[in-house]
Amino acid sequence: MARMHARKRGKASSTRPYRNQPPEWMTHDKEFIVKKIEELRRQGQSSAMIGNILRDQYGVTNVREVLGTKMHKIVEDLNLQPKYPEDLVNLVRQASNLRKHLEENRKDLHSKRGLQLIESKIRRLAKYYKKKGVFPQNWKYDPNTAGLLL
Repeated sequence: MARMHARKRGKASSTRPYRNQPPEWMTHDKEFIVKKIEELRRQGQSSAMIGNILRDQYGVTNVREVLGTKMHKIVEDLNLQPKYPEDLVNLVRQASNLRKHLEENRKDLHSKRGLQLIESKIRRLAKYYKKKGVFPQNWKYDPNTAGLLL
């Protein structure tokens, strides 16, 4: 697949092995994993961090293999989902950090272009969430008040 903002192709990478059941060497049961997800989410961890902690500390290779559902659905069932989607929050955080950098380094044109690309991704993602009904139709990304979203 080609890159979004560059004229290059993507790099080849390894793929996960096809599996539709948990590995036989795994010792944790489903209730334990759901309890850990709930505990980590209440501590304020993101889904990516929860996945890394489960993989590194508890040997859970893939939550979906073990539980049969994605972690997002489990968090939704527990009513612990964040107010704004994590991918949008990460992009807004990246854009605000780049804005702070550009205030100090006004002539950094490469970073200015990077900020334009990040903000176009934010607008595209907001358009998607409006279409899916996650955001109201009058919601708009404003760079000046984006820090409040974090």
